[in-house]
Amino acid sequence: MEILMLFGLFLVLMLIGIPIAFSLGIASLSYLMMEGIPLTIIPQRLYGGLDSFVLLCIPGFVLAGNLMNVGNITDHIVRFSNALVGHIRGGLGLANVGGSMIFGGISGTAAADAASIGSVMIPGMHKAGYDKPFAAAVTAASSTIGPIIPPSVPMIIAGSLSGVSVGRMFLAGAIPGLLLGVAMMITVYILAVKRNYPKQKRASVKEIIKEGRSAFWALLMTFIILYGIIGGLFTPTEASIVASLYAFVIGLFVYKGLNWSNLPKLLVDTVLTSASLMILVGMANLFGWILTSQQVPQMVAEHILSFSDNPLVVILIINLILLAVGTFMETIAALIILFPALLGVATGVGMDPVHFGLMAVLNLMIGLSTPPLGVCLFIVSGIGKLPMLSVARAIVPFLICNLTVLLLVAYIPALSLWLPNLLMGK
Repeated sequence: MEILMLFGLFLVLMLIGIPIAFSLGIASLSYLMMEGIPLTIIPQRLYGGLDSFVLLCIPGFVLAGNLMNVGNITDHIVRFSNALVGHIRGGLGLANVGGSMIFGGISGTAAADAASIGSVMIPGMHKAGYDKPFAAAVTAASSTIGPIIPPSVPMIIAGSLSGVSVGRMFLAGAIPGLLLGVAMMITVYILAVKRNYPKQKRASVKEIIKEGRSAFWALLMTFIILYGIIGGLFTPTEASIVASLYAFVIGLFVYKGLNWSNLPKLLVDTVLTSASLMILVGMANLFGWILTSQQVPQMVAEHILSFSDNPLVVILIINLILLAVGTFMETIAALIILFPALLGVATGVGMDPVHFGLMAVLNLMIGLSTPPLGVCLFIVSGIGKLPMLSVARAIVPFLICNLTVLLLVAYIPALSLWLPNLLMGK
């Protein structure tokens, strides 16, 4: 009964608009007081949730993403993508997806991708003759690719929770991320042909080379991060600092969108974003400790396995749970609360922890663009000044596309495991 009250209070607080970190904290505090558990456990669990060397890389990657965003990186990525595919029917939509794949691989967060790419592409696509809800839907759907293609903040969390190398988690997302991007491009093309969306003049080889050179420094950043981690040159935490220094130099001296006057605001935004994420991690750890102490993970595992011990059915149930949670709960909080319980179930039916971690993150990313509470939907509807309902209707074909890729990733382990096993050994 107490656990039901814990979940009930948490859901009520979240639905009335209380930030999820505080919803977790208030629900946990109420439970502890009702059970008579000493409140000294609160600072202990908050600190315990943050006391991880791997988590130190989150502020670094947030800073790197902000530096690249302010440094005009978005414009260069969009122009390069448009030069490659703009001549195809629906080319701006394809460029939108391509831009998200590149930018998302730098920022590692879906919200940053939706805001950055959306602010450029939604007005641009509408001006070129695309329906604004379609432009917003493409942006929201493709923004979820970012945390799948490395580097990725949710992958860092999943790696720390499972004890798996973050570098291995990063590699696991490469092929599914590319598959997701290609599937979305196919969806865009089919819709563009059906609706007769415009196409642009084919770019010359000279123009493609010019835009490729312009975007080269952005592409190089992802390579440096991955090669450094996989090659053992630096840890993920050190990689985040290298990425920030690299982004600072490129933004200030190459792209020249960054200057000393906008640096203080950028640093403050980074501190606020990082602090909010860390508070969320700490509160989720407290909430998760309560669930663990009451053996909720074991109960979840028993209920799932009592329904069926067939691996195919168990994987389907896990996906349905994660998809449902991802539609209303913030990704990091959902990972911390659900990951340990579901990881035990998944490994119990033979899933590799890396495969499960990638599948879990992909589920929760799809939730960010799923009505009615997907965060990325709110971002793009705000940028496009559109009612949520119109964006929700337009995103349905992309949700079908994403769910198809999710099923492939869930039931074909090689899509996640082949690359990390090849480069880092089994």
